[in-house]
Amino acid sequence: MSAPPPLKLRRASRVMGALALTSLVALTGCARGCTSSRPPIQINPSMDEQPKVRPQTASEFFYDGSSMRQPVPGTVPIGGLKEDTAFHTGMGADGKPVAVIPVTVDETLLERGRQRYVIYCQPCHDARGDGRGILFQRGNVPTATFHQEKILKYPDGQIFDVITNGRGLMAGYRWPIPPADRWAIVAYVRELERKRLASATGVPAGTINK
Repeated sequence: MSAPPPLKLRRASRVMGALALTSLVALTGCARGCTSSRPPIQINPSMDEQPKVRPQTASEFFYDGSSMRQPVPGTVPIGGLKEDTAFHTGMGADGKPVAVIPVTVDETLLERGRQRYVIYCQPCHDARGDGRGILFQRGNVPTATFHQEKILKYPDGQIFDVITNGRGLMAGYRWPIPPADRWAIVAYVRELERKRLASATGVPAGTINK
């Protein structure tokens, strides 16, 4: 068995360890928040200096002059397969608007539709769907009322299509409003129409069909 190191050697080792730890803490503290005239330390410089192109920039390498590449023809992104045509377009197999909303209408859907309606529709069509929103109030711009006979006779899929692609002065909301929320808005618009008809006829709204 070897003899233990002398006391002085053990003390010197402890002192050196403490100094090393103190130096490490000091260097770590200065790694953040300290100014320096030297260039920053790059752990992996290739990430900053690698050959690359930025979005929406031109390129002389590709034949079309664009640095961004189009998807390979025929590929479908994850979540992009839209087999339910009626749900995603509002159109049936015959190419005509579906007559009835292809989702279950319940209180949850109506509440979601009310929330989306307030955000996207109410500014122009007003809270009751009379078409007297901000455009009408300030610019006297004609805006459709949902309670006119023409729109009352629209199939549900046609209202969905108008929300999707727009019509007249109304822009399309294909991108800001996903299909599920578009159907929720359609359900809420129909609810507004039923309540208006109920108040005019004195018949409870739940007993009035579209």
